[in-house]
Amino acid sequence: MTKKIVFLDVDGTLVNYENDLPESAIKAIQETRRKGNLVFTVTGRSKAEMYQDILDIGFDGYIGGNGSYIEFEDKVLKEATLTLEDTTKIVDWLKQKGLEFYLEANSGLYASAFFEDRGEKTIQEYSQRKGKGQATVREVFPEMLFGADLYREDVNKISFILDSYEDYLEAVATFPEYKLGTWGGAGETALFGDIALSGINKAVAVDELLTHLHIAIENSFAFGDAKVDIPMLEHCGTGIAMGNGGPEIKEMADYITESVDNDGIWLAFKHFELI
Repeated sequence: MTKKIVFLDVDGTLVNYENDLPESAIKAIQETRRKGNLVFTVTGRSKAEMYQDILDIGFDGYIGGNGSYIEFEDKVLKEATLTLEDTTKIVDWLKQKGLEFYLEANSGLYASAFFEDRGEKTIQEYSQRKGKGQATVREVFPEMLFGADLYREDVNKISFILDSYEDYLEAVATFPEYKLGTWGGAGETALFGDIALSGINKAVAVDELLTHLHIAIENSFAFGDAKVDIPMLEHCGTGIAMGNGGPEIKEMADYITESVDNDGIWLAFKHFELI
């Protein structure tokens, strides 16, 4: 049997936007691995946000920070982080603008001084979009660290609360040398901006991993639900959009499966004979 490799986005793909993890997805992942196939999560989350219920499924590795970090069999293959100079420049600008933020690193999530207070309204909107109701900052980010040093050199990405969309546009103009984006849960509403190194995305990391493992692109399958996943689906041999995904990713996908809640991963694994 030719070994296949599966790349799974996490939010909106492996788990729904209420963070529920379907038993059928767990079963599919474990069965395909027993057949000798490889499965990796590919996510914007830093390792500090890969909570135990996800890790306990069992994966061959992990791509995090939207491609800035690659791990295979507990060995780090890549870790591209902002330098101390990068982080200092961005943090100082955010402070000057009065925008609250948090640093995303594999060692933890580090919040700015007033992130919890300022973030309450935004987090409630974010959590409502994910079906969680009136969640607090500490409920959405249960392991977030407060009061830590924010001038660091281990940061994958910096997320900041948008007071308005103009804040994002100003950040784009101020930091043309970095990669900027927005996010906000289901519907991809711009509640947060984020800043990371340029030249990094999920597709680049997937290609680096395929090269390292000597696996042909045609034997790769990518699953996603959002625009940030499109480069990965375009790059892999087969790109699969979740039924709960946005119109852009559904339009370009090779195959559209059911939603997360309707056993989308299990059904697609069956369709492509991965299990």
